[in-house]
Amino acid sequence: MTVTDKAPAGLEVIGAGFSRTGTDSLRTALIRLGYKVHHMKEFFTNTNALDFQEAYLHPERPVDWNSLYEGYTAACDVPTICLLDRLFKDFPNVKVILTERDPESWYNSVKTTIWPIQFKVKEVEGVPQHLLDCQTMAGNMLLDGDFGSDKFLDKEAMKAKYLKHYEWVKANVPPERLLVFKLGEANYKDLCAFLGKEEIDEPYPKTNSAAELRELAENIFKPLEKEAK
Repeated sequence: MTVTDKAPAGLEVIGAGFSRTGTDSLRTALIRLGYKVHHMKEFFTNTNALDFQEAYLHPERPVDWNSLYEGYTAACDVPTICLLDRLFKDFPNVKVILTERDPESWYNSVKTTIWPIQFKVKEVEGVPQHLLDCQTMAGNMLLDGDFGSDKFLDKEAMKAKYLKHYEWVKANVPPERLLVFKLGEANYKDLCAFLGKEEIDEPYPKTNSAAELRELAENIFKPLEKEAK
C-alpha cells in the first residue's frame, strides 16, 4: 500500500464479478451473514458516486478508502469491480468472491437490462442529481468506459473485455483467497466455509432477476415521466 492511501480495516470481502452475474444475490447473502455491503444499489441514496469516479480516472492520486467505504465490511458490483487493481494492492488479505456466467449470456442480460437504464436516466426530466451522478460514474468506469457509449454494441469486444477481467482476477488472487461461483451454483455451504462463518440452512438468495430489475426501473422513472407531462 502506498504511504498516502488510507485503507479501512473493516473491508473484509470483495465481490469481483461483473454486474448481471449474481452480484445482488451475493450482496443479499453477505448481508444475511452479517456484512455491511457496498453495491451499486447504495447509490439510490448515497451521493458520492463521483468520488469513486475520481479514484478511477486519476490512479496517480491517493485514495482515502476510509471515506469511500466508510461503514462497509464488504463490497461488490460497480464501482468496486473497476478499482480492483488498487484495492487488491491496498487490501492484500481480502477474500474475493468471483461470480461468473457464460459471456454470451452475460452480454445479452446487460444489453436488455442495465444498459437501457443507463440512457433512460438522461432522457427523463426530474431525475435526482445523485442518480445522474451514478449514471455518469457507471458509464465512465464499467468496461473501460464503453458502457456509457454505443461502443457497448460491439458484442465481441465487450465479451473480450469480460473474459479479460475474469482472467485477470484469477491470475491476481491466490487460490486460498478466491471463491468462484458460476451463475446458479452459488450456495451457503461453500460461501460460509470460505468466509469462516457458521453454515446457514436455507436456500441461497436469488434476487434482481431481469424482470425485477425492469420493474425497479419502472418504479423510478414512471412517476417522473408523469410529472413531466
